[in-house]
Amino acid sequence: MKTLQTIVVILTLITASSCKENTASETVSEGQKELKTEKNMKVLFVLTSHDKLGDTGKKTGFWVEEFASPYYTLLDKGATITIATPKGGAAPVDPSSDSPDAATEATDRYNKDADAKDKIANTKVLADMNADDFDAVFYPGGHGPLWDLTNDANSVALIEKFDRQDKPIAFVCHAPAVLKDVKNEDGTALVKGKKVTGFSNLEEAAVGLTEVVPLLLEDMLIENGAFYSNGDKWAPYAVQDGNLITGQNPASSELVAEKLLETLK
Repeated sequence: MKTLQTIVVILTLITASSCKENTASETVSEGQKELKTEKNMKVLFVLTSHDKLGDTGKKTGFWVEEFASPYYTLLDKGATITIATPKGGAAPVDPSSDSPDAATEATDRYNKDADAKDKIANTKVLADMNADDFDAVFYPGGHGPLWDLTNDANSVALIEKFDRQDKPIAFVCHAPAVLKDVKNEDGTALVKGKKVTGFSNLEEAAVGLTEVVPLLLEDMLIENGAFYSNGDKWAPYAVQDGNLITGQNPASSELVAEKLLETLK
């Protein structure tokens, strides 16, 4: 009888020890999952290299708020961010986006951030980027992309690869214009049948550039079969359809970043 009791005690101790090990293992797994979410996200930002606003003699480029707000939203959650442009080197800033009227908390932080400014001054060459190395791609706007990234074969191929891998692809303001020639595997426009937004015709008219820009973003998206929608002028508005995330204007930058972050979790 004593022998039987001894065996029962030993089996009980073994079972308890096993349960503790399993619990510890589950805890480690959850911790590792959280670590990947918060610390190991790799996001590619693609900015324009174009700095001429049509034939106006004025400068353009990327819009600071549309870069800064998503950049810090993701960076503060532990993301590793790589910045690329078609030409590499310095990405041109739209002077209008760097004025006091366009200042936000994110742009103020950017203006004091030597590391971020160094990255903008020394961007990678877009052709060298590979979707396999990243978890998501994000395109800030500004008018610049209307002239170069809409016609960039490397950009088109990159977005198509991210999409084939079902990774998040995000665009804000004028940046959805870079989807103009992006296709699905069957050759149809990637935006066909998708819910999207972007800088509206009314907003383009409000800034007086309807006759200057090479294309009207809203018209292009609709012509390519997208279900385009927008909010009020200058109001935050973002739309997500699967892995495709788009925002209407500079004020929508943070919304796009939040949707991107949530999709990466």
